[in-house]
Amino acid sequence: MKEIMAVVRMNMMNQTKRALAEAGIPSITARDCLGRGQGLVDMNLLKGAEKGFEEAVSQLGQSSRLIPKRTLIIVVPDKLVDRTVRTIIRVNRTGKSGDGRIFVMPCTDAIRVRTGESGDDALDDA
Repeated sequence: MKEIMAVVRMNMMNQTKRALAEAGIPSITARDCLGRGQGLVDMNLLKGAEKGFEEAVSQLGQSSRLIPKRTLIIVVPDKLVDRTVRTIIRVNRTGKSGDGRIFVMPCTDAIRVRTGESGDDALDDA
């Protein structure tokens, strides 16, 4: 089983939830978060700030720092990883900076509290 963590735009949340449910992946956890990628930062300014140039540090301080995003956490059996990732990409890809990131990580176990089921049995079937 794998844990899929996706950071997406706030305004894409409803479409993403709907598409995942239609793809047979109804169970998700979502959290508000703040973040940015390199698209909002002038990389030359960042390099200058890392070298300690005061002008670069002061200009970085004026740029918007973090943007509201939504983090989705989805744990699925190995057989549903590709479908889940493809669905998230299909809904969220605009081709513009800020479309998000997806991380796929190993998950060693899952336990359903109500029944005590563990492993893939604790996950929703699709």
